[in-house]
Amino acid sequence: MTDDKKSTGWGGEPVSPPDLSEIKAAAKRLEGIIVRTPLVPLHRYDAKVDILLKPEMLQPIGSFKVRGVYNWAACLSEAERENGLSTISAGNTALALGYAARRFDVMARSFLPDSVPDARVTAIQSYGMDAVKLPRDDLFRYIFESLWKKEPYCFLNPWADPNMIAGSGTIGLEIFDDLKTVDTVYIPIGGGGLVSGAGSALKTLKPSIRIVGVQSESCPALQTSLDAGGPVWINTRPTICHGTTVPFVVDEMFPLIKQVVDDVVLVSEDAVKSVIKRLAMGNKMVVEGSGALSVAAALAEPPEKRGQTVCILSGGSIDPEELAEIVAMPTSDN
Repeated sequence: MTDDKKSTGWGGEPVSPPDLSEIKAAAKRLEGIIVRTPLVPLHRYDAKVDILLKPEMLQPIGSFKVRGVYNWAACLSEAERENGLSTISAGNTALALGYAARRFDVMARSFLPDSVPDARVTAIQSYGMDAVKLPRDDLFRYIFESLWKKEPYCFLNPWADPNMIAGSGTIGLEIFDDLKTVDTVYIPIGGGGLVSGAGSALKTLKPSIRIVGVQSESCPALQTSLDAGGPVWINTRPTICHGTTVPFVVDEMFPLIKQVVDDVVLVSEDAVKSVIKRLAMGNKMVVEGSGALSVAAALAEPPEKRGQTVCILSGGSIDPEELAEIVAMPTSDN
């Protein structure tokens, strides 16, 4: 079900794809700040090496978000940073903002949906940030009614900031540098910054690469918007993929995402949980629900369709109790 009467944008200009020179400049700023994550084969007992993992949960804050958020903060003037840094986040953007604020020794704050697990709130506060919980609709009103323009902090748009998107594009640079024969890249989609940045870089470097956007069946905002011919709100269901639970694609981002994404794959909650367990037990990697989406989608498609495959594991912020429960589940055949 959809609710297309609600606003899905704030009246800004459509976001342009980042230029390759902007992405390379971001990569220079991120030297010594981020981990250049490797490509690691998905553990499997048949010894095939056709699915490679890009483990972004190895970043300092456990998520790819540090790339874009730090690049955004680094592009601000010193005077702007001294005002403090602020954003809206389900967790990982806030963690990245706290990390950047610590590096630049400035104040930071994040508004979070009141559904965010306590473990994430504690992690955010550990960076010295203010974590302010609000009902979800109040958070979106803050964006769509441009209330952020009235605050003294320097505000990071969590979806559509060009410097943030360019920072995420560095993932695409690294993937192509390590695997020029890549055919398909699976990328989780929440607000769309990751797929827009990494996808733009990859398409520029190798236009034939197939970019697959992945969402949970419980929050198919992009697929629903594509079917409707434009951005719409959807009614989401409970999901383990907390970081990608955005019930719309914003107007300003929709044209870029539509340009970059070749296909959309929706995966079930059970498939995501199965991948979380598989990665923990086989690859010894801890990923959150959103981080497991890419592998779940790759496994759902025939090898001959996807070819040489890379899956971006976007983050590892999972509640310990939730992880323990998933690992204890009966093992399925995979």
